[in-house]
Parts: sequence; structure tokens; C-alpha cells
Amino acid sequence: MASQIRRVDYFNTTVDDQPGESCAILSQLAGLGINLLAFSAVPIGPTRTQLSIFPDDPHKLTSEADRAGILLDGPHSALLVQGDDQLGALAEIHKQLYQANVNLYASNCVTDGKGDYGYIIYIRPDEFDRAASALGI
Repeated sequence: MASQIRRVDYFNTTVDDQPGESCAILSQLAGLGINLLAFSAVPIGPTRTQLSIFPDDPHKLTSEADRAGILLDGPHSALLVQGDDQLGALAEIHKQLYQANVNLYASNCVTDGKGDYGYIIYIRPDEFDRAASALGI
């Protein structure tokens, strides 16, 4: 499979940096029938954690989260790359963005151990269209 690149929406929410907080949100989302494409958690100070939630269906997430009282910030746009894990795959993506003078805001990548990978690329809103064009989407 060649790499597939698509635009995805994500939403942020903040929780206390305590054991079980992410588990509670993820369990609640699963109970609401929210399928996730990706998830990230990063500290934003000594007592808080920011969760980035990448839903398969952004409209379902926003409506269900609103009813459940989950406060979300977003949607924000990112790029999701999925493909064959081959040597240089990320370098090629970065090269195309560099040639388009696009600066990556942040990124996360993981392989599945079976030959495929997934890569989330965060691009600043004012550069997003240029990044999408450079990557052919």
C-alpha cells in the first residue's frame, strides 16, 4: 500500500494530571460510540494534561460530547498519513513540506510492527493549504 494522506479534524480537552483521567475520557467516548483515528496526551504544566482527540466522525464527537458535558476546543486540522513502513518514508514527506516552505508545528509517528505506519502532522492554519497542496491532497 502506498502512503495515503488525508486531512483530519482533532479536538483538545484538558484534564487534571492524575491517574485515571485519560482512562475516564477514553471510556466515556467509547461508551458514546466515538471511534478514534488517533489520540495524544501531553503535559501542559505541572498539574494539567492536554488530550488531542482525532475522531473518525467529528460531527458525532461534537454532538455527543456536548450532551455529555465534555468541553472541547476545536476543530483543528491536521494531516494523517498511513502507509507502508519503508526506509525514508518520513524523510520524503518532510522534504516535500520543506520544498513548499511549510514548517511542521508538531508530529507523532508510530509503526504497527507489521509493516505499516501512521503519522499525524500538525500544521499551523495559515500554512495548511500550502502543506496539503505540497502533499497532493
